[in-house]
Amino acid sequence: MTIPPDVAPDGSPVEVYRRLPPMGEAELIHRAVPDGASILELGAGAGRVTRRLLALGHPVTAVDESPAMLAEIPPEAEAVLGDARGLALGRRFGAVLLGSHLVNGVDGAGPACLRVARSHLASDGVVVAEVYPPGFDWGAAIGRSSRMGEVSVTLTRAALVAGRLDAEVRYEVGGRVWRQPFTADRLTETELVAVLQAAGFELDRWLDRERGWLLARPR
Repeated sequence: MTIPPDVAPDGSPVEVYRRLPPMGEAELIHRAVPDGASILELGAGAGRVTRRLLALGHPVTAVDESPAMLAEIPPEAEAVLGDARGLALGRRFGAVLLGSHLVNGVDGAGPACLRVARSHLASDGVVVAEVYPPGFDWGAAIGRSSRMGEVSVTLTRAALVAGRLDAEVRYEVGGRVWRQPFTADRLTETELVAVLQAAGFELDRWLDRERGWLLARPR
């Protein structure tokens, strides 16, 4: 299947991601990692978080599989075109960031990304990961809209079958509409801890009240 250049391989519309503003994620990450720590950012997208991490004093290596997304990464960061599931840079970082709910990736993608994080992490490093909150009520969220800057975001459908989420998000900017279907593994906290441990990590703590961001350390 040919993927249009304005859509990332995972279905993310590049134009929408260009417009999404930072929402405090970088500050949360900055508080969780050592000052000035080098960060390997897996699934960097169009650099929404990258820019703020750079401003907060972190050298960033930003990885994404979409050339169009990487074209938006600021030149101060090292941009790497690659698949987060099989990356092998041959060096280690003070922190690895798994945003975009990579840990919930289906068909083994989540564990693969965690193994990549482990192989690139310094012995005293940490992993910060964005996950779908365990126990989140997807049914109640259908039809709910929120705003991220100029972008209106609406969950249009969500179905859970055998632990897998099949859903779609609708984005709207100035009358233009994009739809992004996606799938994800729905992980309970017990399952999430097991996935982390299988990749060589221990859950250190949750970084927010909603339990959408976590800090993990090597076992």
